[in-house]
Amino acid sequence: MSEKKRALITGITGQDGFYLAKLLLEKDYDVFGFERRASQKNRTNLRGIEDNIYFISGDLTDQQSIARALKEAKPHEVYNLGSQSFVKASWDQPGYTGMATGMGVCNVLEAIREIDPKIRFYQASSSELFGDVEKSAEHFSVDTVPQNEQTPFWPRSPYGCAKLYGHALTINFRESFGMFACAGILFNHESPKRGFEFVTRKVTHNAACIKLGLTDVLRLGNMDAKRDWGFAGDYVEAMWLMLQQEKPQDYVIATGETHSVREMTEIAFARVGLPIDRWEGEGNEEKGIHAGKVIVAVDPRFYRPAEVNLLLGDSSKAREELGWKPKVGFKELVHMMADSDLELLKK
Repeated sequence: MSEKKRALITGITGQDGFYLAKLLLEKDYDVFGFERRASQKNRTNLRGIEDNIYFISGDLTDQQSIARALKEAKPHEVYNLGSQSFVKASWDQPGYTGMATGMGVCNVLEAIREIDPKIRFYQASSSELFGDVEKSAEHFSVDTVPQNEQTPFWPRSPYGCAKLYGHALTINFRESFGMFACAGILFNHESPKRGFEFVTRKVTHNAACIKLGLTDVLRLGNMDAKRDWGFAGDYVEAMWLMLQQEKPQDYVIATGETHSVREMTEIAFARVGLPIDRWEGEGNEEKGIHAGKVIVAVDPRFYRPAEVNLLLGDSSKAREELGWKPKVGFKELVHMMADSDLELLKK
């Protein structure tokens, strides 16, 4: 009988960590979770599978702790999902974001190279690498919509810049040392496990709160920002598929559809029984109206210092070479999250 495969996942307590760990457990892997040292463990997202995971404490900013984790887990595959991943917070913590999100990749790659360069490595890159696609189109004189593996990068946040460093370093280690290192440029992917600070979860959670009379108004920033949103459970399958290929390559993972924050908000509120009848006002005074009462208001505090207006991915390469495609549609995803938050609050 062949030995069970072993995988080490950094950032395992996050949304993607849960769905990836669940997938790998279903595939009969031994799953090791690399979690930050803390006096109180935050494993809420891992309920239901927590007892099947081997946890190892450490920090992406500490290469020695990563090395110890590799020696203990002896993984065949490493999935680097850990980072400071909230884009807005990266302007408040650019240094820490650079260390955790950027240098953290370097620490993991270097530890793998020193301990066992045969380990297959997946880096969680981001559509935030593309950033201002209008500027990059003008500067490079190329078509940048939709974005694929050849589209130039123009990050618009410290988070995007840190991700760009990690992405480039993954390619560099692959080309310099022959390591099986690949990156998935994942566009926005959401689920009921998403953190409350992210706009999708903020919308569905507050829609449920307003429906149940727990709060009055949802305040948002740029309602016209457009994103390519998919389901996290679909996207982790692509991560796994990348590490099963004969040669390491980088892939864009996306749905190929773009939707605005406004559209997502309307779908979420309608799902909980609060359809938004109309929008009033202009600019920062725009308000969503329901039955004569304001339930959504635009607040300039939630605008980014440098806005990304449109992201739309072209995952043709992944569909052709990996046989991957998204299963959950946008409206189904928003309904899933709204239903989950309504049920959670009722409990």
